[in-house]
Parts: sequence; structure tokens; C-alpha cells
Amino acid sequence: MSQPPLVAHPHGATGADAGHPRGLYVLFFTEMWERFSYYGMRALLVLFMVDAVRHGGMGLSDRTATAIYGLYTAAVYLAALPGGWIADRFLGAQRAVWFGGIVIASGHFTLAVPSTQTFYLGLLLVVLGTGLLKPNVSAMVAELYPEGGARRDAGFSIFYMGINLGALLGPLACSALGEKVNWHYGFAAAGVGMVAGLAQYGFSGKQLGAAGRLPGHPEGARLRDWLLLAGLVLGVVTVTGLSLSGVLRIDAAALASAAKYVIAAVGAVYLASVFLFFDLNATEKRRVAAIVILLLASAMFWAGLEQAGSSLNLFAERYTQRAFLRVTIPTGWFQALAPLFVISLAPVTASLWMALARRNRDLSIPAKFAWGLLLLAGGFLVMAIASHFVAAGQKVWPTWLITTYLLHTLGELCLSPIGLSSVTKLAPKRLVGQLMGAWFLATSLGNLIAGLIAGSFSVDALHQMPQRYLQIVLTTAGTGLLLLIFARPIRKLMTEAGGTRSD
Repeated sequence: MSQPPLVAHPHGATGADAGHPRGLYVLFFTEMWERFSYYGMRALLVLFMVDAVRHGGMGLSDRTATAIYGLYTAAVYLAALPGGWIADRFLGAQRAVWFGGIVIASGHFTLAVPSTQTFYLGLLLVVLGTGLLKPNVSAMVAELYPEGGARRDAGFSIFYMGINLGALLGPLACSALGEKVNWHYGFAAAGVGMVAGLAQYGFSGKQLGAAGRLPGHPEGARLRDWLLLAGLVLGVVTVTGLSLSGVLRIDAAALASAAKYVIAAVGAVYLASVFLFFDLNATEKRRVAAIVILLLASAMFWAGLEQAGSSLNLFAERYTQRAFLRVTIPTGWFQALAPLFVISLAPVTASLWMALARRNRDLSIPAKFAWGLLLLAGGFLVMAIASHFVAAGQKVWPTWLITTYLLHTLGELCLSPIGLSSVTKLAPKRLVGQLMGAWFLATSLGNLIAGLIAGSFSVDALHQMPQRYLQIVLTTAGTGLLLLIFARPIRKLMTEAGGTRSD
């Protein structure tokens, strides 16, 4: 990638080697440590909940544990919406990231306390902190490159490697401690990772200059904003207090099942309002219609991909041969495979898209989505075959899971970065932020459904496991094939008036 020479940048961030603002590396390590903590804890979460109480776990059923997992991962994406709003109106991105990191670390250390109440409180704190940190650290990366263009793309590529480096290292460290020593030590290790990220952010934050600082203009917080914030805080505190005190009893599986309808309804009402009340012209309506199709495909994709932390994690724990040379590999280490594959294969897929484009054979956006879903289906087909051996009472070699994660990662590289880019290109400029929120809403819905699907796998009905995986294969492959069949008309929806392609 080509970079300009050492220069001074807007927002006070001076240039560093490789021509990128020094602030990029501050955000790189902040996000790396945050992802270390998030994915490190995520690797332990379901395993801890289903482990027997006498072994230090919670003794929950698979159905309840995976429903909690689905609610937790869905809430992380939903929290990004108010988190971005709070930064825009009250804190600015720089302070939102700082306070978000403090709340995340507090959540992980709360999880380290062996108590049912502290477990749920810790999860809530991690959700709230991630909602503050995650959207705003990415927004600051964009602010460091006000000129946009290829240099910003290169900056985001570097930042993306930080995400995956943290996601690779977190499970390795936290699983080794959590599974081999004590579950709560693993949660504490995640907190230590976030503290490391906060330390470097605090010491190096001046490199960010004015990026992410709240501007003093009339768009700041108004009375109605303060009232809305107070209502949000009061609602969270009230529900949390009632739940922890036992006054309000929540059935996680029932709540997750109901929540999927609520999230879907909210998304449907919002998207309908875009068509009805936002005065879109004909071209904008076609493009928003294309975004709706991509959102549905995205929700389907994440419902499958997020089996990694739930059903596939339990498959690794119970049915995979993990003992080699008298050493048992921690289950959570399998969670490091996906980021390892992303780091290895992201440059390869980027080069492939560029090579196809040079030959005028680049795949359209819907075709890339289709291949993402077909590769996801291929991974679950591998699991369906492996589960036949499990149903017969055997443990299988890790190569089955490794192959599945490889196919799923290739699918993710076809869909996830393409989807994020597509929404920003297709959305009307005045609605880019809102439709990006709709993208995260679809991701949240997919995560929630993933937890519900994982709960349908039962240790008491292993003979049904191949059929369960085949159902996932058929739904994801069917969706992918439909996208391939209708790729041309969907692509036309994305076309500019006058015939310029947007993909």
C-alpha cells in the first residue's frame, strides 16, 4: 500500500512512520486490548455457565446458557447505538472511549467475583462499556483521515489487524487460566487486558489531538437530550436492581425468544419509515431496498457465524479430541482460529478482489454476500458429517473444527467488510449513520438467534445433532443461492441514475 511522506495532520495528530497519524497506533492498541478482553471472556462464557457447580461453574442447562450468551452478544451491538449518541451529545469520542474502557474493566473484575449476582452485573457492565467504546474508537480512526481516500482505507486495514490480534491473543491467555486454574482467574485476566489498554490510551492519548473531542456548537446536548439520558440511566438501574434483588425474575430463554421479535419489529418499523417519511427519490428508494436485502442476509449470516462461541464451543469441549502428548488443549483456544485465519487471509482476499476488478470480473455485492453464506453453509456441512461420528459415541479430531472455522472465516471476509462498505456507499448521505445503526441492529438480531439455535442442541439427543446442522446448512445455502439467482436485479437496485455501478 502506498503512503505519503511524514506530514502534519489535522486535529493536531502529527505524522508517524509509514505516513499514518500517530493517533492511529494509540487506537490500534486500545482496540487490540479491548478485543483481547472481549474475546478472552467470550471464550469462557458458555463453558463457565454449563460447568457443574462443584467444579466452579454455574450448572446451567445448555438452553439457558446459550440464551444468556445470545442476549449478551446481541446487547453489545445494540448498546453501540446509544453509545454513539452519548459521545456525540455529551462526552465526545475521546472521553467516551476512556470511560467505556473503565466500565469494561470493572465488568471483567466483577465477573471475577464468584457470585451469581456479580456474574450478571459484570455482563451488564461489559455491555455498557463496550457500547461506549466500540463505535467511538472506530469513529476516531475515520476522523484522523479527514481527506478520506486510499490512505483512510489503509489506516482502517491496520486498525482491523489490531482487532484480530486482540481476538487471537485473548482466548489463548484467558482460556489457559480459566479452564486450567480457575474460571474467575480467566475473567480477571480479561480485566487486566482492558486495564493495559486504558494505561496506554491514557499515556498516549495526546497523540489523538482534537480527534474525538466534543465540538462546542449548537448540536451539543439540549434539555431533551439530558432528559432522555436520565430516562435511559434510570431504566437500566431500576431493571438491574429489581433483577439482582430477586424481585424481577427473568427466564433467559423466554426473554431471548421475545427479544428477537422486538428487534425485528423495531428494524422493520424504522426501515418502513425511511421509505414513507424521508422524502427519498427513486434512486435512493432502490438503494435503500438493496440495503434491506443485505441486512436480512447479514442477520442470517451472523446467526450461523456466532455459533462459534456457543454450540461450536460446546462441541470442542465435549466431542473433540483435545489431548495430545499428555497435554489437553484448552477448549477456548479454538476461538483463536478465526482471528488467526482473518489475519492470514484478509490480504489474500483483498488481492483477489483487486485482481478480479482489473480483469473486469469483479463479483457484485450480492454475489459476494451469496458466497459468504455458501461458505458458511459449507462449514456447517463439515459439522454435520463430524456429528455423525459423535452420534455414534466417538470423539472427533480437531481437524473438523479447524476446517469449519476456515470456511466460516472465508465467508466472513466475503460478507462482513463488504457489507459495512456497501451501507456507507448505498445509503443517502443524510441517512448514513442511521442505516449503519440498522446494520448493527441486524447483527444484533443474528447474534440473538445464534444463541437460540445453539440451545436446540441437546446432550440427551445426540442422534439429532446431524439433522440440526443440516437444517443450518439448508437455510444458509438456500439464502445464498437465492442471492446468486437474483444478483443481477439486486445489483440494478444499487445502480446510480445514469448507469454507474456502486459496487
